[in-house]
Amino acid sequence: MGRRTFVIVAAAVLAAFPFATTASVARADAEVCNKECDALDPSKAVGDRTPVSTTLHGRTIALHVDDGNAMGWATIDGAGAGDEIWLDRSFDGGKTWSKLGLTEAPEGYPGWRSQMYNVDDWNNRGIGALRACGRAADRPEIACTQWARSDWNASSPGKAAATALMMLFDRDTGLFESNGWWTSANALTAVIDNIRATGMRSYEYAIAETYDRNLDGHGGNFTNEFLDDTGWWGLAWVAAYDLTGDNRYLETAKIDADHMNAHWTSECGGGVTWKTDNGYKNAVTNELFLHLNAALHNRIPGDTEHLARAQREWDWFRDSGMINADNLVNDGLDGCQNNGQPTWTYNQGILLGGLAELHRATGDEGLLEAARELADASTTAESLHKDGVLTEPCEPNNCDPDGPSFKGAYVRGLGALNDALPDHPYSDYLKRQADSAYANRSPLDMYGVQWNAPADRISTGRQHSALDLFNMAY
Repeated sequence: MGRRTFVIVAAAVLAAFPFATTASVARADAEVCNKECDALDPSKAVGDRTPVSTTLHGRTIALHVDDGNAMGWATIDGAGAGDEIWLDRSFDGGKTWSKLGLTEAPEGYPGWRSQMYNVDDWNNRGIGALRACGRAADRPEIACTQWARSDWNASSPGKAAATALMMLFDRDTGLFESNGWWTSANALTAVIDNIRATGMRSYEYAIAETYDRNLDGHGGNFTNEFLDDTGWWGLAWVAAYDLTGDNRYLETAKIDADHMNAHWTSECGGGVTWKTDNGYKNAVTNELFLHLNAALHNRIPGDTEHLARAQREWDWFRDSGMINADNLVNDGLDGCQNNGQPTWTYNQGILLGGLAELHRATGDEGLLEAARELADASTTAESLHKDGVLTEPCEPNNCDPDGPSFKGAYVRGLGALNDALPDHPYSDYLKRQADSAYANRSPLDMYGVQWNAPADRISTGRQHSALDLFNMAY
């Protein structure tokens, strides 16, 4: 496929999603047929919505969406003879795209349009997005709208965020964007939780595809040298078991818990190490160990082993020194003392979910009381909020690659605790966070690292964190 290089005028789009450059144009799509086939005349549309538009040299370029047929077309108004208008279609959230329906405005037609093209490729589970692009006949610059799509599988904030997240799912690898490992575990968990929260089962296929394609990867059974990675995957397979009842997922979660347990050491009085070859005792790994073992106990009839592990973990963690005087959890221990490193949001949230699960196992009300004290601290901490909106210590510019996932884990744990407490004291807090994030979404229902500012760029961590939030808030 030949390429022509142009100057892109849609600066706001590229600032938000910097990997979406002309160099990403890498393929020509085959014709897609859903309700209708590609290249349908817009006169046959059953609806006309204009979610995004832009301007260029006095022209207005707009994307029109026919939600009834889940198709779209491009228009240019104020056109001169020879002006070009076309659609770009992407099946990976705007990382790469194909050019569709290029047409030129004829003499005497100040308004012109392309044909209609499908947003999605339902037969191949391709979740798509469109944008309209155009160029004046006598100028080299191109202007493109932001990406947008039809309202298929987007009837609520959570469904729309799940659909946008699934644009980043790589069906060849069974992982999300750039083949992230532990972030894919979190993304899959968010998708599973969304199915349970909304009943929309369109993306359930991702569970088996992830499992089958990656079971033999890394150390096998979703284990590897990073014990926190193993814990994330173990909890993802517990969630998969809860949804599907497929026992192979529960068996894999048990193997993951055993792998973590093999690296419990006596240094600092106990705890699981961060890595198989590194003795650092940190919060995230041990909180995941607590949560995973308590969850397994609650799903294995007659179990005592996993319950004993979870109780041992909480007894050690509570007294380890990682919980500081403000009831916030620091990153870990140095010399068996609190190291004073940042109080990342996920270190607050994973523990809340784990204590809620352990309470379910034991009925010990003291666990919920302890969790409530921790949650009260983290939901009100000035260091974790800006204008009342949850804010990671690394925001706004220093969170990548891992930090964008942290808030998702936080709200997932807080939501689990909120469900376990009879008065549901954090419902208003969660809704306030969700309302702020939703107000700052992109036209494609993508979210940035900040929940009180427009989306900065697309990533799996950013998107699953927003989905986690909606799963718990709405």
